[in-house]
Amino acid sequence: MKTEACWDEIGVNGDRSCDRLETALHCFNCPVYICAGRSLLDREIPIDYLQETTQALATETSAIATAIQQDSLKIGQNQDTLSVMIFRLGNERFALPVSVLQEITRPAEIHVLPHRSNELFLGLVNIRGEILPCASLSQILSVEMPIDPTYSRINLRCMIVVGQASRWVFPVDEVHRVHRFHVSELQAVPVVIAKASQAYTQGIIDWQQEKVNYLDATRLLDAIDRRLL
Repeated sequence: MKTEACWDEIGVNGDRSCDRLETALHCFNCPVYICAGRSLLDREIPIDYLQETTQALATETSAIATAIQQDSLKIGQNQDTLSVMIFRLGNERFALPVSVLQEITRPAEIHVLPHRSNELFLGLVNIRGEILPCASLSQILSVEMPIDPTYSRINLRCMIVVGQASRWVFPVDEVHRVHRFHVSELQAVPVVIAKASQAYTQGIIDWQQEKVNYLDATRLLDAIDRRLL
């Protein structure tokens, strides 16, 4: 009996003359169909697919990287202007200076370390062949994350790589854009925000009718290094 695509000839999509249907009831339950499906999943990834995926990722990150580079140059030209990357954690938005931002990438698998990983130190992440430590900013900043049981780290939309001497990977819900503002626009930190966020916040930025916490990158990264390294 010919087994290649037999479901389209003598199976449920064909004339239903296959003698296996009497016991299997449907081709989905047939060992022939199951084996064919496994062989399809085990096949080598087409070269064209890898090239298209790589190109799509490169295009997506290139635009952001170019914007960061351009704004970094502008900072040197105007010392009274600050350039930051705005991102979201839960329902809150934060900003970090672009000078400490190394990369923005899609979520990568977080490799948990036995007896080492916890709610703060999530594990290790492979970023373009480099193994970097991954930490939870939401824990450090005491951000209330959604109670929805379907919400988890794997649902986050992207990761940011931050640091200079030592680099860290932070999963975030969303990265918005590079934003430039004058230092005179920086507002005082209100006492109503969480103590942890207040400790690492230099001031508040108005952005698209929302309040954004402008983080003190040096203090934040130093604290992470002391607690986790």
